[in-house]
Amino acid sequence: MQNECCLVAYFSCSGRTEKVARALAAAAGADLYRIRPAQPYTAADLDWTKRDSRSSVEMADPSSRPAVADRCEGMDAYRVVFVGFPIWWYVAPRIVQTFLESYDFSGKTVIPFCTSGGSGVGRTDAVLHASCPPSVRWKPARLWKNADEGALRAWLKELGV
Repeated sequence: MQNECCLVAYFSCSGRTEKVARALAAAAGADLYRIRPAQPYTAADLDWTKRDSRSSVEMADPSSRPAVADRCEGMDAYRVVFVGFPIWWYVAPRIVQTFLESYDFSGKTVIPFCTSGGSGVGRTDAVLHASCPPSVRWKPARLWKNADEGALRAWLKELGV
């Protein structure tokens, strides 16, 4: 995968995933794209302890696909796409599925990475991989609690990026 055009696309609400995404993009020499919801999340929307909060309702409905605010221009040029997000209910937020289902990832390598306050990656790979065409080269999701530059560079080397 060396010298291929790379993108780091990420969804972040608290800034934690954004921090990892920015460091990863810098380490990989990749472009950066923020997956922004068309309707921004409020603090009340993100209150996972309330069954009627927006995030709880979205995550309870596997068919929910929150709209993304804008498109990532030039997606065809990217051969390797890192996709970052926080873990919600042991999977990626539904907006990540919206992102993956909005582009043709055929023949591309998709590498998910995530952050979490305490849970593991759960069913993330199975759920997200199903949102991509069969010809995608899928790498297992990597959970980052504290991603320093050295750890990110070692991961990129391991991946061949």
